[in-house]
Amino acid sequence: MVMVENAPQARPQTGLDQADIVYEILAEGEITRFVSVFQSQAAKTIGPVRSIRPYFVEIGDALDAVIVHAGWSQEAMDMMAGRKLAHLDEVYGDGAYYWRATDRKAPHNLYTSMDKMKQGAEARKFRSEWNGPLLTFAKDAQSKLTGAAVNYIQIPYIQGYFVSYEYNAAEGVYKRSMEGKPHLDKETGKQLQTRNLLVLESKHKIVDKEGRRTVDVFGPGKGLILQEGKSQQITWERKNGMLRAYAEGGKEVPLLPGNTWIQIVPEGTTLKME
Repeated sequence: MVMVENAPQARPQTGLDQADIVYEILAEGEITRFVSVFQSQAAKTIGPVRSIRPYFVEIGDALDAVIVHAGWSQEAMDMMAGRKLAHLDEVYGDGAYYWRATDRKAPHNLYTSMDKMKQGAEARKFRSEWNGPLLTFAKDAQSKLTGAAVNYIQIPYIQGYFVSYEYNAAEGVYKRSMEGKPHLDKETGKQLQTRNLLVLESKHKIVDKEGRRTVDVFGPGKGLILQEGKSQQITWERKNGMLRAYAEGGKEVPLLPGNTWIQIVPEGTTLKME
């Protein structure tokens, strides 16, 4: 699980198109950050890598992931140390498993790869057996959503972070934009996209003068899931290691095979949908 920066100086990022799951969540101040989860593709470049906060640690712990970051808040480090979590921190001792690009200025130029992370995990003698959660997928790979058609959705985090997705029927995916422009991968030039899009309302609270937040990543809360141009209102809750979507009546809404983007937003966020 790699912490990837989303400040303007960090765009376009690299490797998010190869992540199985990406969470976008507010960090301190006026920025969001990506929690990118890699398992099925051997991404050769991932980043820029930045620091971690407690609610990001909670996601990585639940996934039984090796947590990959560059720096931390003290509470986040205390949490990782107290729980003895497997993590690679470029700032304190694990720099060999990262590199600095020369076409950007620090701190927006730090990268890693699947190979580097595996080398780090072996060198640090992390447990190799994975005890993480299993996802629930639709057996026939077809969406069963029952709500309205949604071809376009805009998610207004804060100034400078207006995220939108537009459905591409030919490919069966939602294509991602930021500030009205396609959000591209730096290496491939391709627009980021997702098969499953979840927008989850969560309790947020600013806790210090730096603007650091607490964000509820346990639930339950309200939300929306989008697949194949259709939508459905859901409730979400962390169960068995994952933030899962549930229909009315409590049945889990299955994912479609492919990648998943999860947008965690403050309660009461107004979405624009067409």
